[in-house]
Amino acid sequence: MANNPGSKKRARQAVKRRAHNASLRSMVRTSVKKILSSVQAGDYEAAQAAYVAAQPRIDSMVNKGIIKKNKASRWKSRLNTKVKALKAA
Repeated sequence: MANNPGSKKRARQAVKRRAHNASLRSMVRTSVKKILSSVQAGDYEAAQAAYVAAQPRIDSMVNKGIIKKNKASRWKSRLNTKVKALKAA
């Protein structure tokens, strides 16, 4: 429990930051789901467009420290592989 004014303020800030980070994380997950649903539907154009839109969002999350660099790279690599496989098929 926060006792002094400084720690009370930090607790308030932590609540705000947690909500903001959760919102950003949700936005990226939604972007990833759009790519996956387009791939499952077999729509290459939509999947490619969704991937191009999601890529900077994922990179932005890395810069903000919300996800790790390697996790972002892994996500982008796997998504790009699925989109390319769709084109080849």
